[in-house]
Amino acid sequence: MKLRALLADDEQMARKRARRLLDARDDVEVVAECTSGEAALATLETLEVDFALLDIHMPGLTGLDVSSVAADLGVAVIFATAHPGHAVEAFQLGATDYVLKPLDEERLGVAIERVKARREETPAATEAPSSFERLALQVRGEVRLVRPEDVEHAQLEGELVVVVAKGERLLTELSLQDLERRLPGPSFQRVHRRALLNLAHVDRLRPLPTGGYVAVTARGDEVPVSRQEARRLRQRLGIG
Repeated sequence: MKLRALLADDEQMARKRARRLLDARDDVEVVAECTSGEAALATLETLEVDFALLDIHMPGLTGLDVSSVAADLGVAVIFATAHPGHAVEAFQLGATDYVLKPLDEERLGVAIERVKARREETPAATEAPSSFERLALQVRGEVRLVRPEDVEHAQLEGELVVVVAKGERLLTELSLQDLERRLPGPSFQRVHRRALLNLAHVDRLRPLPTGGYVAVTARGDEVPVSRQEARRLRQRLGIG
């Protein structure tokens, strides 16, 4: 069954490129093409849509404005922009992915696969609000259910992983690899062999002589970022 897509971009050439890439896929059907945020909102309220490919910078209502309505309707959002500076805000709004222009066929394909994976994890996504998604953690003989967006970071300490969610430290036997697979959305990045980070909670980066960073969260926690992952992190946060 094809994914029903809405495409919204005020730039004609960008729309044409996105439309060509989407039309080339046998698993996507573009059901609407819009030139403004207002038109995208009206379309979302009248058509059944599985995901929206939204330009962030549009006159009037922006893609960020549209995304909040899309989330309420159970529509996945992929942001597309030539300006990566809104990456953190996009992650905080629950975007499925965030791709840079000019759109690349392979990178857009990864984003669409993420849409499909999220739908498989929550087959009734159009009926159940995202607030019901939970990460199940075995903690001290109990099962703790944690909202993915509340997870700030996870680090390997000794042989166990400590998950920090809303300031609380939760010791779990899950591996970092397990957490990577279970945590949805593009906001999580394996920034170190011993650390997984939710980019939506990053407050600042402190450079290290090695070329890596110490990422400091809004609560003041410090998370190591390896030199190998530093460049990717900068790109995702829109840092030149």
